[in-house]
Amino acid sequence: MCMTDPLSTQLVTAMKQNPFIAEVMEGLVDLELPDAWLVSGALINTLWNVQRGREPTAGIKDYDVFYFDPDTSWEAEDAVIKRGNEFFTDVPGGVEIRNQARVHLWAPEKFGKPEMDPLTCACDGIDGFLTACTMVGARLDKDGEVVLYAPVGLEDAFEGIVRPNPLCSISPQEKFYWAKAKRWQQEWPDLEIIAPE
Repeated sequence: MCMTDPLSTQLVTAMKQNPFIAEVMEGLVDLELPDAWLVSGALINTLWNVQRGREPTAGIKDYDVFYFDPDTSWEAEDAVIKRGNEFFTDVPGGVEIRNQARVHLWAPEKFGKPEMDPLTCACDGIDGFLTACTMVGARLDKDGEVVLYAPVGLEDAFEGIVRPNPLCSISPQEKFYWAKAKRWQQEWPDLEIIAPE
């Protein structure tokens, strides 16, 4: 999962311009969460800001973290969320930490999806994102180097294309897709939004 292609290198370079990304990834090492990744918008929104000469942190709603702990109790996840809230007090918008082992317990009701199988790792959560351009995760390896996971590549992110996840159907979650796309387009008006088929 260690990507070393030119786009990955450019993304990591952009990420280094946002101090909160480093703070969160270093914090995840200290928190010792299993299979933990900083994911999605904060990474790609930073890239879009850097590409457009904006403040790297502009328009970033929050910083999402996925981890995977086989303990699917709400109490265990809540304890991790509380630790994270105490740990990441300086991060604008906060850090939203979610155990991907629990997604199948709440996602069908929240998103109107049918029953789903339990995920097997944090990256399964990334594979299920609504937009292809944000299907990315980052963490530090044991040597402190950034490791990326991007199952459909980074081309859409770099080209400013927002399209549905090609790995799975986003129906019936289209309203969530459009809400994300419209919010992003207000911040980055030159993004190209592709409608779900």
